[in-house]
Order: sequence, then C-alpha cells, then structure tokens
Amino acid sequence: MTDLDTHVAAARPGAPRRAAPALLGYAAVRALGLIVLAAWSAARGKSAYTLLTARWDSLWYARVAGPGYGYEVRLPNGDVHSDLAFFPLLPWLERLLAAVVPLSYADAGFVVALLASLAAAWGIFAVADHLYGGRAGICAVLLWAVLPVGIVQSMAYSESLFTALAAWSLYAVLTDRWVTAGTLALLAGLTRPVGLAVVAAVWAAAIASFVRSRSATPADGAPAAAHAPTADVRRALGMLLAPLGAAGYVLWVGHRTGRGPLGYLDVQAGWRNGFDGGYAFARFVAGKFTSFPSALAGLGLIIGVALVIRLYVTGVRQRQPLPLLVYSGLVTALALCASSYFGSKPRLLLPAFPLLLPLALALARLRTSGSALVLGGAAVAGAVYGAFWLNGSGPP
Repeated sequence: MTDLDTHVAAARPGAPRRAAPALLGYAAVRALGLIVLAAWSAARGKSAYTLLTARWDSLWYARVAGPGYGYEVRLPNGDVHSDLAFFPLLPWLERLLAAVVPLSYADAGFVVALLASLAAAWGIFAVADHLYGGRAGICAVLLWAVLPVGIVQSMAYSESLFTALAAWSLYAVLTDRWVTAGTLALLAGLTRPVGLAVVAAVWAAAIASFVRSRSATPADGAPAAAHAPTADVRRALGMLLAPLGAAGYVLWVGHRTGRGPLGYLDVQAGWRNGFDGGYAFARFVAGKFTSFPSALAGLGLIIGVALVIRLYVTGVRQRQPLPLLVYSGLVTALALCASSYFGSKPRLLLPAFPLLLPLALALARLRTSGSALVLGGAAVAGAVYGAFWLNGSGPP
C-alpha cells in the first residue's frame, strides 16, 4: 500500500485514525461517569461495581451464561419471571470470555459491555461521519455518551452490544455492504427483541435500493440490472440473513415452551411486558397529576416524550436516510408503546442514536468552545444523574 493509499484509507468514515478523537472523548465521558458513580456509591456504603455487574438484568444474563436457560421465579401474584425473556448473545459472549480468561460471568459481562460501548461509539461516529462529516460524528458520539442514563452503557447489560451491532449494520447498509449488514442484523436479533428494528431497516433499504436499480438507466442505455447481477444477489442474501437471529430464538423458545410462535409472547407476559400502543404509559403519566409534587414529574415525562418525537420529525425533515428513520422510528415506538416497567423507557431508548443526529448537526455548527461548553456541562450533569439514578431506583 502506498502512502497515498494509506492516507485515503485513514480518511474514510469509520477509519480508526479518523474516529480516534470521538473515541477518546467518549472514553473520557464514560470515565467521568464511573468516577462519580464510585464516589457517590462509596458515600452511601454501596459498591459501584456491584451496581454495574450484579444487579437486575445483569444477574439474569450471568445465570444464562452459567447453567444455561431454565431458571424462573414465581411471584406471589402468580407472575412467572423466566430467563427465556433474555436473548442469548450477551450470555454467550460472557461464557466465551470466562472460558478464555479467568473471570466470573459478571466480570466478563462488564468487559463485554465496555468493549461493546466503544464499538457502539465507533459505529455511531461512522454513520454520522458518513452522512454529515467528522465534526458532526464527534458531536453525535459525545451526545450519546452524555445521555442522562448513559451509565447503562457501562453496565453488564445488552444495550451497548445491541447499539454496536445496530450502528455498524446501518453503516454497512449506507455503504452497500449488504451481506455484512444482514449478518450484523442477525446478531442484533440475537441480542434484544428490538433487533427487529435493525431487520426492518435492512429490508427497507434493500427494497428501496432494488427499486432504484431497476428504475435507473446507465449511460449506454442498457438496464441497470444487467450491469450488476451480483448486487441483487448480495442484497437478497443480506435480507435473508437479517431476520434469522430473532426468528431463530423466538421459534426455539416456542418449541421449548410448547407454545409455538406464541411462546415468547407468553414469556414476556409473565414479566408484564407487552405492546398496547402506549395506553399503559399514558395512564401512568396521567396518574402523576394527582398531586402537585408528582405532577412535576408527569410534566417532565410529557416534555421528554415531546422532545423525542420532535427529534424524530426533525430527522425526517432533514431527510435522514430511510434505514435510519425506520430503525429509530421502530425503536422509539417499541419503547414508548410497550406496557413494560415505565422506569426502563429511557434505557430502552438508548439505542435510538439517530435521534441525536439533528442535535449533533446543530452542535457541529457552533464554535469549538461553544460545543465543548455544552457537552462538558452535559457530561457533568449526566455523570451526577447516573450516579444518583443507579444508587436509587435505577434499572431495570
């Protein structure tokens, strides 16, 4: 490779050297969050590391990584919490890492989360840089890092792993790497139920690309399809691969429970999870207005939801690519319209990073000092809130 080739490779969106400033900034923000969490937890006599690795969902993932599926808890009200609700890729990686390195499954989950969060930040940068340039890419990564619930990115949870797979799958779609996009969508489907959003993004983009290729005509007048038959094959293969992860796990759960395709829905129902179009969430918000102190929380929830919707609409107006709109739209809809535990909704929105792109563009237009002031203040606020939240109600 010549010096010119090396320079061009380093300048490509997603190249390590080009992404380095964003990754260093991301690591600094996450380090701040962990330091504040450690100090806050110590002041309360708690272990920050336990909060990150051995509570809530992280315990369920570690159990799956060890003896495998089959653990469930029956509550006094009759609900059944089964570990079949948790998709297998994270515990598989925990088991693999623990087999290679002398770590507990909880420790392995923490390492996987840290590495996956860096991969996610890199993927977010690659997408934003490809669309809007490096400055916007850095701002997008830092905005994702400073989110109020950004501390989840450092927990032994599956959000960081899923976001990494989703971001790189979307980047592969944007750069016409269909087999890579489908493979990553398959893995995302093995990570979280919302992996269906990645599958839908790949399918929507592939169909749109196929239609464009059929309607375009090269300069020599021959149909475009005649010039690139392998492109159709790659698109079709990517579409075929994309849903196999989610579909495979759901069908396996159905076989294990004896309920067929409905088996996974039954498992989720045992956790009081379902999709009701947002009715339960609306009732929850309305219930906040029964007294003055809680009414402020209700008002904050309404403002938060309105902001999320506004960011999505802005993305539509700015003509974000179709796969990003499909992905973020479905992630947002599934988060807001599910009847799951309401305190987890900010965490469920964490993978919807395309919602941050309008804000990243706005920050990129500011002077460096201005954007640094905004992001620095948000980093401090996010670190403090994350420590407070994780020492309080926190996830799930």
